[in-house]
Amino acid sequence: MCKEKEFVFQGLHVIAWIIFVGLCIEASALIVNFVVSLYKPEILENLYQKLDISDIYSRNKYVFYGMYSFVLVIAILKAYLFYIVISLMHKLDMAKPFNDYVAKQVSKISYNTFSIGLISYIAHQSTNRLEDHGYDINKLSEFWADSQAFILMSAVIYIIAYIFTKGVELQNENDLTV
Repeated sequence: MCKEKEFVFQGLHVIAWIIFVGLCIEASALIVNFVVSLYKPEILENLYQKLDISDIYSRNKYVFYGMYSFVLVIAILKAYLFYIVISLMHKLDMAKPFNDYVAKQVSKISYNTFSIGLISYIAHQSTNRLEDHGYDINKLSEFWADSQAFILMSAVIYIIAYIFTKGVELQNENDLTV
């Protein structure tokens, strides 16, 4: 690999680490918010990202737990997605990129991306139903606004994973014939 491409790859590796750390901080902060809200629900308005959904908590605790669970699961899945990306980038051998590990990791990325999109879509539909019942869900919408993008991205990544799987098969077949 030429120096320019290697420099870009290393830059992308650093950016992936920065995003991963940011997503871990966000997921951790949301978990801390949730734990604090269990013991002191009156301070919900002062917590991370001003995620004040105390009106939902006061109307129905189970709806609050359900919506917050969606937020937590999506945040954790996004952090896990970048963990998979970083582990892939760390072990990727550019001299022989078509191997079983890479194919499995790209498949994991596809499945995880689809999970994020699907859970985001379900959460979006749930909040639409809650809005019909008079709940104020404006603060929650930012957590699953991009559900369709994740589903589309998972389809593209799945195609790439399939190509990698076929590439591994062809490379193994080629190695046997030589």
